[in-house]
Amino acid sequence: MATFIAVHLIAVVLALILDSLIGDPEHWPHPVRWFGSWIALLDKHLNKGKFKKEKGLIIVLSMGVWALIFVSLLVYGCYQLHLALGIIVEAIIISTTVASTSLAQAAAKVEHPLKRKEIEAARYEVSMIVGRDTDQLSESEVVRATVETVAENTSDGVTAPLFYAFIGGSPLALFYRAINTCDSMVGYKNEKYAQFGYFSAKTDDLLNYIPSRLTAIVMVLANLKYSDYSFAHVWRIVKRDARKHPSPNSGFGESVIAALLGVQLGGRNTYKGVVSNRAKMGDPFRTLTIADIDETVRMMRRTVLAYTLLFLVIGGILIVFTNTWG
Repeated sequence: MATFIAVHLIAVVLALILDSLIGDPEHWPHPVRWFGSWIALLDKHLNKGKFKKEKGLIIVLSMGVWALIFVSLLVYGCYQLHLALGIIVEAIIISTTVASTSLAQAAAKVEHPLKRKEIEAARYEVSMIVGRDTDQLSESEVVRATVETVAENTSDGVTAPLFYAFIGGSPLALFYRAINTCDSMVGYKNEKYAQFGYFSAKTDDLLNYIPSRLTAIVMVLANLKYSDYSFAHVWRIVKRDARKHPSPNSGFGESVIAALLGVQLGGRNTYKGVVSNRAKMGDPFRTLTIADIDETVRMMRRTVLAYTLLFLVIGGILIVFTNTWG
């Protein structure tokens, strides 16, 4: 058991190193792209007629086959051939589920034209990472959209897959990423997807319930010394605002970042011309600035580091415990 835990900890750390070194090269094969193609195929052929909700369940079940069963067999076979091969293959798979480097790069692509006062270029770059309309956004609204995206995706794109990698290795981490992809493609409460995307959205909500809240706690503790506000103040805002978000989980990251920065997130967005007034997170002690994009990325990186150290400590304790009682 101790060896099993140690091997998975090594694979996760190696995965983070791989992500920091190479990120997600655009033209490299990537499981998320494969999942996206599969989801699009099922959407085209199943999202029509009667029993849309039941048909939507097929997406979730198929992800269990691809991610859990197939990857488990693949990784098990690699470990049977050689321990080092198993660790390397598992690390590569886990690295595809973690997006800290690509998230930071996407934020930087928005920040750089903003610094050059190239608002049209900044609007285009932010349109690549958000679903809202961006063609009329002001500089402060572009900043807000970017900060909100990094805040939300710290959990969705980094710490949540790490959570599942720590407790279930690469199969569970990839299953999480597959379900998260389902939710991002079909988990909308609109006429087209309210029924067909029901199980994708609910499964994603369930999988993110613990990671989003754990991430919020770690994010506060990892970044408090860099903030002007106390733990009591920050956590009061998180408790007050996190559940105002339409998502049961996304509000935790956004409310923590808002509280730590002393700004207000949320507010008026438009989606395909339709106005959506999102709940506001945090208190507006000051206005957002371009520098807040970089600071939010630094907060994300500190959170990921602290999160990883937390699980390494827990893993180390479990190793000692199993050796003692073995």
